[in-house]
Amino acid sequence: MYYVKLGTTGLDVSPIALGCMSFGEPDRGHPVWSLDEERSRPMIKQALDAGINFFDTANLYSQGSSEKITGRALKDFANRDEVVIATKLRHVMRSGPNGSGLSRKEVFTEIDHSLRRLGTDYVDLYQIHRHDPTTPMEETLEALHDLVKAGKVRYLGASSMKAWEFAKALRLQTENGWARYVSMQDHYNLLAREEEREMLPLCLDEGVGTIPWSPLARGRLTRPPGEETTRSGTDGAYADLLYSQAASDRAIIDAVGAVAAERGISRAQVALAWLRSKPVVSAPIVGATKAAHLADAVASVDVELTAEEITRLEAPYTPRNDFQGISDPAELARISARFGIRPADDDE
Repeated sequence: MYYVKLGTTGLDVSPIALGCMSFGEPDRGHPVWSLDEERSRPMIKQALDAGINFFDTANLYSQGSSEKITGRALKDFANRDEVVIATKLRHVMRSGPNGSGLSRKEVFTEIDHSLRRLGTDYVDLYQIHRHDPTTPMEETLEALHDLVKAGKVRYLGASSMKAWEFAKALRLQTENGWARYVSMQDHYNLLAREEEREMLPLCLDEGVGTIPWSPLARGRLTRPPGEETTRSGTDGAYADLLYSQAASDRAIIDAVGAVAAERGISRAQVALAWLRSKPVVSAPIVGATKAAHLADAVASVDVELTAEEITRLEAPYTPRNDFQGISDPAELARISARFGIRPADDDE
């Protein structure tokens, strides 16, 4: 395993981050595909043995049990100084007032809860899970800066927001001398490239590293069209929001399959290698529920695609809707009511 800098920071991370949303007690999250603690620990150990040092979770995942499982495994299997732990805040963690959002009160409350669950006294990368339009941006950014100064957080990151919102946040942080966002966790893969229009050029210009979620398009890039997995069978309407089933999807998936067959490697390795070919990408976040998933992700770091292969993979793409920037509570509520989903609880 080799390591890369996260954006323009001095922080060394593996070029694959292990997404920990798959780890959590099934009765507190996703009963069909979540791995309980007994099954999660071997996956985390396998990642560490392969040289992965970057682990991404969130307070929301399985109502906090993902943080607990991840924290206990890293304490048992790793040297804390050598691993990079990332978590997030923003969404509803308890009923009543001040149970969600990015107010100063909630920022200070949720970091302490996350530190307790993770069993550590600091988080390497603390990320806002989504923008909170109900809280002044200055209030959130100063509170996050204060966490850095207090030593509870080393670096700050953001996730899934509009490019103009992110640009405004970066400007406010610079103008006020606050700790800046160093990373953007966004939705980016061969089937979802709308971030290339505004967000990725912004990140590249500002020296912000990206750590894409759903790099394999919820498994769509790892199998022929029409094949189902345990998770895809339960994705429901939220997946339809992310992937509009554009006619070009099949052509892209077929191109991935053709390149994989020619090279004698898996489709997952091809799709992840394509992401690594983008200078703005620091480390895709890969969710894994089987040892083979993780082995594929690790093997992908040695795959270098040719310019001709990249062109073949990209050529069929057509513009499509992108719902990841939705942060307005009323709009999220409308989507939830219509489809019976929680849009923000499904990043990987």
